[in-house]
Amino acid sequence: MRSLAPWPLAWVRAVGTLLGWVLYLVVVPRRQVVRTNLRLCFPHWSEGEVRQCARRVFVHFSQAWLDRGWLWHGTPALVRQRLVLSGAVQELAGQDPVVIFAPHFVGLDAGWTALTQQLPRHFTTIYTNQANQVMDTWILAGRQRFGSVQLFGRVDGVKTIVAALRAGDPLYLLPDMNFGVQESVFVPFYGVSTATVPSLSRFARLGRAKVVPVVTRLTPQGYTVEVLPAWSDFPSDDLLADTARMNACLQSYIDTMPEQYYWVHKRFKDRPPGEADVYQ
Repeated sequence: MRSLAPWPLAWVRAVGTLLGWVLYLVVVPRRQVVRTNLRLCFPHWSEGEVRQCARRVFVHFSQAWLDRGWLWHGTPALVRQRLVLSGAVQELAGQDPVVIFAPHFVGLDAGWTALTQQLPRHFTTIYTNQANQVMDTWILAGRQRFGSVQLFGRVDGVKTIVAALRAGDPLYLLPDMNFGVQESVFVPFYGVSTATVPSLSRFARLGRAKVVPVVTRLTPQGYTVEVLPAWSDFPSDDLLADTARMNACLQSYIDTMPEQYYWVHKRFKDRPPGEADVYQ
């Protein structure tokens, strides 16, 4: 990965395309997960459209993974050149408490890198340790490369995170995954009742913070990192309604680039009582 840093981006992306095709052909169980997710979320698609999008998912996933070579080892000037920060960037100015809603698009690390490199604030996020110690050390170093940042472990607890949020440190939050029934509520996602962590609403309420979505898109030139306007009337007094609103907004973002969402995750793993496992 370090050796890829000085390569022309077109070469890195070409290798990513090849790797994506290989993974699509070889990693059959995960290919089935992607296809199942796409069938559930886009029931109007033909099987050909599902297969085509699934192949692109593997390609973009692989390209984004290899891009971490230059994100974390390329020169700062190269990184800045390839990361275009746009949109309502003024939403992240000042010291007001902010929860950044950062959905699981393949460019999630590019979005984090753009914010921490280009904006003069102390950013925080939540980190899950990797089982492989070498990989864990590498990822931690990459995510702490630029700016003044703090990565909270899940064992640090809510109080520590909320204290930093209230002190004016934006929280880069990725709540759109299935973390188990105990931590989730069931709300619609593409019309499917989906276990969803309500942490976006909770952190916004506890931190007295506004919610600002940031959507990162992989492009031939690198990435565009778009800051969207802060949500109005959020959070409300209804945790379920807030979480359903988050999923509805997420759908609108995914619809613009479905092949770049993290469909390799078993998003529908936990089902409401009485419903069968969709991945069987």
